[in-house]
Parts: sequence; C-alpha cells; structure tokens
Amino acid sequence: MTIDATDPYAMATWWSEAMGLPLGEGDKPGDDEVMVRTAADPFLLFIRVPEGKAVKNRVHFDVNSADGRTRDEEVERLLKMGATVFDDRRNPDGSGWVTMLDPAGNEFCVCRSQAEKGLPE
Repeated sequence: MTIDATDPYAMATWWSEAMGLPLGEGDKPGDDEVMVRTAADPFLLFIRVPEGKAVKNRVHFDVNSADGRTRDEEVERLLKMGATVFDDRRNPDGSGWVTMLDPAGNEFCVCRSQAEKGLPE
C-alpha cells in the first residue's frame, strides 16, 4: 500500500511507532520513499509528493490494539504521539470507534480490540 506524503520519513516514522512495526532497512530522513515493514506483505510505502493532503482519504487504516490496550487507551496513546480526534463515534454501550487524524491530516479509525469485542486475539 502506498501513501503520498510531503515528508515520507516523518510519516513512516510516525506510523512505524503507532503500529509497532520497523522501518525499511536503510531508510533515512530525506529519502523519497520510506517503507514500514509488516509481518507479511503488503508493506506500507510512503512516497514524496509535492502537494499536501487536500480531500478526505478514500482508503484509511482501522487500528486496534493487539497488546492489551483498550480502544480508549489506544486513542490516548495516539493523542500523545500527535494524532488528533476528528470524529468520536463511541457509544454508551462501548461499541463504536474514534476517527483520528495523523500529523499530516490523514484519517484513520481506532476500533475496539478483539478482547473488548469478546473475541480471541
């Protein structure tokens, strides 16, 4: 999956930390293409483009914690990393999600973990 970015290294580094995945071997600041490795393909590739984000994303990530954090704890962790809340769709019964923006303004959703849904992780 390829994601346009005005600063590929900064965005890849942010998503690497957010998802707990490593950067591509040898990727460094100033590179025009920076990879975030996943456990199995596909990987994420951030590529340099001159223009900033202008409209709503047509594709976005749904994020949930696989290491014991709840949805709400994951939202707090991502806020501390520089994400912002765009639309809070949490419901009183615990269902729902939070739409957030990464530092470049790309939308992504934070959903309940499998454990919160009563499913095996």
